Amino acid sequence: MNSTPNHQALQPEFRLLVFLVSIGFFMQGLDTTIINTALPAIAQSLNEDPLNMHSVVVAYVLSVAACIPLSGWLADRFGVRNTFLSAIIIFTLASLGCAFSSSLNQLLVFRVIQGIGGALLLPVGRLAMLKIIPRTQFLAAMSLMSLAGLIGPLIGPTLGGWLVEYMSWEWIFLINLPMGILGVLVTFKAMPNVTEPNVARFDFWGFILLVIAMVGLCL
Repeated sequence: MNSTPNHQALQPEFRLLVFLVSIGFFMQGLDTTIINTALPAIAQSLNEDPLNMHSVVVAYVLSVAACIPLSGWLADRFGVRNTFLSAIIIFTLASLGCAFSSSLNQLLVFRVIQGIGGALLLPVGRLAMLKIIPRTQFLAAMSLMSLAGLIGPLIGPTLGGWLVEYMSWEWIFLINLPMGILGVLVTFKAMPNVTEPNVARFDFWGFILLVIAMVGLCL
């Protein structure tokens, strides 16, 4: 009896796309944890009380969570490649801004912008894979992407501590630059700009209420 397999090994033509999405997942996950061990050094450099530095972590996580609902609508409206490319550029430039921040307030602003870029990276990357990769190979693609992406938060604290110890705290952000440049170059080759013909109107007030609710929950 012949039967059609439910999944197949990932074909070579889709590996570059999975690699690209993995870069975004890795960058987003890495910046969630890499800053934790660097907070005392950052506080000393900016002449701040270390107890005030928790806002740097909260600002990033909160902006990521609040802006995730934007990702699907933007990808459908402007295309997955355009949205993913914009996310990488925003994330990379915000990382550069974080590295050159001279005060806590500047750092918080760039961390929020960085979080906006990070909020688009993973959902839009997954959406691109869902639209482009055949269903029979989607499970294999997701497995590879998830494995690569989870390495980011896993090595983040250790890498952050090492960079602060042997280089400087700015490098926990500057490390995103080569990955961001690589991601921009690969995006043009690996990800077509798939769009949806009919896109519903964005629920602006629902989005605003969600942001208010998340900020209130955090406070």
